[in-house]
Amino acid sequence: MSIPVVDPERYDQQLATKRERISRQFERFSPPPLEVFASPPSHYRQRCEFRLWHEGDDLFFAMFEVDPDDPKHKRVIRLDDYPVASGRINELMPRLREALLASDVLRRRLFQVEFLTTLSGEALVTLIYHRPLDEAWESEARQLQQALDILIIGRSRKQRLVLERDHVWERLEVEGRTFHYQQVENSFTQPNAEVSRAMLTWARDVTRGSQDSDLVELYCGNGNFTVALAENFRRVLATEISRTSVASAQQNLAANGIDNAAVGRMSAEEFAAALKGEKGGRRVTEMALEAYDFSTVLVDPPRAGLDEASCRQLSEYSRVVYISCNPDTLEQNLESLSRTHRIARFALFDQFPWTHHCECGVLLERNVA
Repeated sequence: MSIPVVDPERYDQQLATKRERISRQFERFSPPPLEVFASPPSHYRQRCEFRLWHEGDDLFFAMFEVDPDDPKHKRVIRLDDYPVASGRINELMPRLREALLASDVLRRRLFQVEFLTTLSGEALVTLIYHRPLDEAWESEARQLQQALDILIIGRSRKQRLVLERDHVWERLEVEGRTFHYQQVENSFTQPNAEVSRAMLTWARDVTRGSQDSDLVELYCGNGNFTVALAENFRRVLATEISRTSVASAQQNLAANGIDNAAVGRMSAEEFAAALKGEKGGRRVTEMALEAYDFSTVLVDPPRAGLDEASCRQLSEYSRVVYISCNPDTLEQNLESLSRTHRIARFALFDQFPWTHHCECGVLLERNVA
């Protein structure tokens, strides 16, 4: 991997380069002007993971960088701070390192550290080891947890010790509303909280005026969009394949007092079959699909995008909100979707500054015959 070089004075320039690239890549679809949502130029990632590198009596946080002269060789890059990471992570890095240096029990065979933080300063730190964790480790870890005002989880092979809880609660202010999100250790969450707020604001804006119809959401994760969009629709049905994410999404609906949305554990392919009446079973029965009138579908697929069958399924909806973490697969999917729909809104979310990655949002509306 390449470690991002953060230079806040050049942020506008790097964002302009992304704007130009995305505008050019999708020009043939005749989209409206690109809406661009900037990130904080530094300290924007709320979660990070580092190797814990040992050199004699010393230890430090590290990442690996591929040597351009020898792609098979990875260089160890020492990190005493990390401008990409949140302010809370940067504040914890030297304090945690000093505590580990002072404790043979905590440092022994520790090889990876993962941080999960929130805008309000909550921090969950996972310490991962190449050895079993015992009572001595737990005793010292509890002291460290109190000293640093953090939550700690210890991991090793076939072992996971949660000292207090395995999640943090993120609070996102969106259009005067505060949404609460349980974010669980070792499961997917949006890493850039400020850009996530922008994405939710945009998604709410493009789906207004839909209170007489229903939303179906595929790949809903922990309910990030489900929670924010529920009030725009009569009812919402969200689907997700990960058990952990489904449980977290259900927690988030309850935490936000949302009673017009349901989350079912089902893959996008299974859901498509259920809609066609080709799949039955308890989970399908519980969804009561006949009670819904879906006008809008929101899809936030993995980097591989959607297969042709999924694109055909999406083409049956009047309105498609497509959130993409990979412009190349989005472009491929639009080749199919543009046969039946036009791009009504188009957005670039700079989720990952200082990298080539771009997050896009597309609102597609069915062509009028």
